[in-house]
Amino acid sequence: MRPGWTEVAYRYDGSFAGFLSCVFDSYRYREAPAAFSCPEEDRVSLYPERPVETDAGHARRVFRSLKEKISPEAQRLASHAFLTCLPERECAIWRFIEMGYDIGPGVTYWLTDQRVAPLMEAVRHLYSEAHLLKGFARFSDTRGVLAGEIAPKNRVLPLLRRHFCDRFHGETFLLYDRTHREVLLHHRGQWAIRPLAELDLPPESEREAGWRQLWQRFYHTVAIEDRYNPRLRMSNVPKRYWKHMTELRGELEDGGAPSPRQPAEGVLPRRGG
Repeated sequence: MRPGWTEVAYRYDGSFAGFLSCVFDSYRYREAPAAFSCPEEDRVSLYPERPVETDAGHARRVFRSLKEKISPEAQRLASHAFLTCLPERECAIWRFIEMGYDIGPGVTYWLTDQRVAPLMEAVRHLYSEAHLLKGFARFSDTRGVLAGEIAPKNRVLPLLRRHFCDRFHGETFLLYDRTHREVLLHHRGQWAIRPLAELDLPPESEREAGWRQLWQRFYHTVAIEDRYNPRLRMSNVPKRYWKHMTELRGELEDGGAPSPRQPAEGVLPRRGG
């Protein structure tokens, strides 16, 4: 902690703009954040607690300073680290920003420093999960709207937005993040990410059920029996993704992958990983 600075616990609204407002206040009032919390969190701090109102002007000034006083790479690292599931990520990002203001552009090359390394690792995990979900996310036709659900560890919707908006440019679709209770909405080239406490989709239609069965049949048909390797499949497609994947959801409900010689009713044998 810097000499003469007071340790405090900040309470903010949980948004990135709110966090940047906390960074602004920490330098304005010479305070070192010892903890961050949101209104919905029931946390008790031993440090003096101070609420911080989100100020868009302050947030923009801090965000711009990350690029101008440190580097564009540092700005990107800080903003993407906020999307990760890193424990106490706000404190970790604040320590990185403080270090960046002192060191300058070279801060992102201090790869073994404990103020940099955890953020780098967390962001790599974020990128990896977003990359996997570009292939693992599944959509169903729900009354003319393509709807999908995911349950990621990180807040990946901002990273998935461009991929799916480009891929389904002419479609109306939604992708719901059940972990973080937010949804990506797209309609006629316009998109938005909004908080959503719960999503209850209507039952699948007969037409949608038929399409799902065709996809499952295709998945089992193209498999190669001699290369059946459930351990390798779980390595390439972790089991936590199966719940929202049409072709694997049934196997999860059955407690695991069935033998390729004992197919589920109505589908061809499961032959490969």
